[in-house]
Amino acid sequence: MTHKICKTAKELTGLLFVLCSLLFSAALNVACGDFFEQESDHLIFADKDHLTNWSDTVFSVTGILGQLQNIADRTILLGEVRGDLVTLTDNASADLRELATFSVSDDNKYNHPSDYYSVINNCNYYIANVDTALRSNRGDYIFMKEYIAVKSIRAWTYLQLVLNYGSVPFVTEPVLTKDASEANYPRYELAQVCQYFIDDLTGLPETYETQYPSPGNYYFFPIDIVRGDLYLWLGSTMGTEGGKSYFEKAAQAYLRFIKRRNENSYYATSSVRVMWPTSQGTTNWYMAYDLDYISSFLLSLGHDAELITAVLSNSTPAQGYYCRLPELFNSTEENDYKASITPSQRIIELSEAQTNCVVSSNAGNVIVTYSPSGLSNYMSGDLRLSSVWSKRERTINNNRVEEQEISKYDSRFVRLYRRTLVYLRLAEALNLAGQPRLAYKILERGLTDKVISDEVYPYLNTADSTWVKANVSFPAAFYETIDVSEFSRGLYSISGNTLNTLGLHSRGSGYSPLNEYYKLDYADSICVSMQPDSTRFFNDAAYQSIKKRQMEQVDSLILNEEALEFSFEGYRYHDLMRFAMRSDNPGKFLTDAVNRRGGKDTSAGIDLTNPHNWYLRWGNGKIGY
Repeated sequence: MTHKICKTAKELTGLLFVLCSLLFSAALNVACGDFFEQESDHLIFADKDHLTNWSDTVFSVTGILGQLQNIADRTILLGEVRGDLVTLTDNASADLRELATFSVSDDNKYNHPSDYYSVINNCNYYIANVDTALRSNRGDYIFMKEYIAVKSIRAWTYLQLVLNYGSVPFVTEPVLTKDASEANYPRYELAQVCQYFIDDLTGLPETYETQYPSPGNYYFFPIDIVRGDLYLWLGSTMGTEGGKSYFEKAAQAYLRFIKRRNENSYYATSSVRVMWPTSQGTTNWYMAYDLDYISSFLLSLGHDAELITAVLSNSTPAQGYYCRLPELFNSTEENDYKASITPSQRIIELSEAQTNCVVSSNAGNVIVTYSPSGLSNYMSGDLRLSSVWSKRERTINNNRVEEQEISKYDSRFVRLYRRTLVYLRLAEALNLAGQPRLAYKILERGLTDKVISDEVYPYLNTADSTWVKANVSFPAAFYETIDVSEFSRGLYSISGNTLNTLGLHSRGSGYSPLNEYYKLDYADSICVSMQPDSTRFFNDAAYQSIKKRQMEQVDSLILNEEALEFSFEGYRYHDLMRFAMRSDNPGKFLTDAVNRRGGKDTSAGIDLTNPHNWYLRWGNGKIGY
């Protein structure tokens, strides 16, 4: 059998790589005869016994990137529409409504697991056939960076697949023949997928883990972030206590990414924020500084950029993949100025519930005030929602229309990873690893060696202090926190290594280190007791009790921060799933969370008490539960 060979990168990126429809049996092992049909033009370079030619390997990797386009919009929508931060307008399609109500049919346009398997099968083919032993005349492995990049893409894609379907046929060898397509493949659930790819991504040459093939690093999935996500999810399937060792490894992976992102340099949280202007403690509550910070910040490029991984869109629908997210989130001419997705009452209430700490500094004197409630344009509390969401009425063609703009979708490409996401997942992993004070500092002030030395170490027992010293380092040469005088200026920069670290909550809720309403419980406790002879000794029982209380508090703060920072970006439903898995009653946790999309006094009527209902299914149980 012969297979088409695509000659140019342009051809590859233009293809729609759809392998075929899925027809699985509902048993533990499933036959995939119609799953991988083999008269496919879409399996890249399948007539090559081995990939040894530079152009073949480059075009093959580019083709895999092209296939990711087929699941890009879906990644955002499956992660956002099923969560609690958005609701649908009357203009929303039946397919979106099925997502929102957890009643997705087989013919729903967002329910095509074959698109994931298309990416996976081509990754399987590449991994099986690329010649990783080839070296240059300098002794460097020629295709190792491509090999590692494709392995990371495969792991990420399988993770998305199992997060959305729960139970999936698992195959890691390329399916190239009729016999192979009709073989039985086992079903894997989330924990099995995570463990497989943790092992699969272990033992790779570290030298090549931060090198990326053409066309550049923004198209690929950094292996340390993928590892961190796999460990974080695997630990979550085991609960807070059972998963501790995996949470430690997740934190180590995220820390390794931060360190290796710019070796011998910085990759700080940055000083970007949206805030109220002040004049010695007074302000007019009508216009905040830097309301457009999100849209410019998310697009930032460079060695310390916010953007990490994105899928690009063509400029017109006729050219192939065309991102449709701007038309779903915004009022445009293409949708007759009627958006389909709008912020929910839940995100409005959550934003308003934050206490915004407004500070000013004059001649060394610091004045703290708090913004009032009841402000217009959703500007009470945290300012991030109002900075990305706006509404207005205007007349178009003699018709009065209400327009909506969500500036996170003012361009046609899909952001999948960004820097702040890494820091918040690091905070989540650190907290679950038994380091709530350290995790809290990411939210409140930001991490530097000085912050850790002054505000973390003195309150840790020996075991916790030893772990932090061995794993966490933000050296003063590259990381420095923003002080109150600098914060009150209302200026920001996304580059430079001076005053570049800010607590993530301060992005929208004012200066958190001085916010009396944003404090860690028992923040000043060092858990000591006095013996009758006045000898001080460490009370481990008290320490562990306080730490447990702090972990619960910080867990809640992190979940809220993920909503405030990442609303509309496609992470929310899976964040809720992950937190639900670690709760005492997972089904109730997720049911209550999703039903809050209508606000605290309403219910969307969604029943997710059975965890099998958390996932999509296709073909009467042929994939999914």
